Amino acid sequence: MAGGFIWYELMTPDADAASAFYRAVIGWTVEGGGEAAGPVDYRHIVRSDGGSAGGMLALSADMIAHGAKPAWLPYLHVTDLDAALAAVTAEGGKVLMPVSELPVGRIAMVADPQGVPVYLMTPVPPPGQENAKSDVFSPTAEQRVGWNELASPDLEASKAFYARHFGFEFNEKMPMGEMGDYCFIDHDGQRVGAMLPLFEPGRAALWRLYFRVPSVTAAKAAIENAGGKVMHGPHQVPGDDWIVIATDPQGAEFGIVGALGG
Repeated sequence: MAGGFIWYELMTPDADAASAFYRAVIGWTVEGGGEAAGPVDYRHIVRSDGGSAGGMLALSADMIAHGAKPAWLPYLHVTDLDAALAAVTAEGGKVLMPVSELPVGRIAMVADPQGVPVYLMTPVPPPGQENAKSDVFSPTAEQRVGWNELASPDLEASKAFYARHFGFEFNEKMPMGEMGDYCFIDHDGQRVGAMLPLFEPGRAALWRLYFRVPSVTAAKAAIENAGGKVMHGPHQVPGDDWIVIATDPQGAEFGIVGALGG
């Protein structure tokens, strides 16, 4: 359905090191890259069940010189990429990466009107699988993104923008005192994440992706042992889940979610 989260990408200056880190923390393997990658070193993140978890873009020196930084970014599905880009720019957003025509679809990177980067994509299903659906997001399955969270510099504007163009619904919220409201995102009948005000000093306005793991305690130890930095947690969230917020050794921020474990 239009507006769904259909892919995730890690932009990193050291794809080999990032591959080893996330293998230790999440259990993924990363395929491709290296000398055979060609002008763009793009790799495929694979779950232990053989499915896709997303992609990894090795940032070149030129990309870094033009402002690219380590980060995880989501892809949102659009049915008409050109129309979506026109709508974003009409509201004050910017095109950060022009349209690319790929075998898997048409993509572009934009900054929404609040300055948050996100990819837009009109996918091309694999031959013979015209009704195929992305499964990189799941609220319950391990090694997938289980929660998408946006800390926005203008919460009400972000809610209105994503509701208008991507079908996000905001049916419930959780008051957080002086920090404002935690507004849950529903899309196509499924709870996919939340938006909240950007209240952390110095934090960039980005989508924070939480990867589901069987044990948050074990994943926290793996993060620290593999050279990452734990910034927050473990912290229990409503329900039975616990979370940790961290950065990988290259500086990309992410979260983990799951049972506390041992």
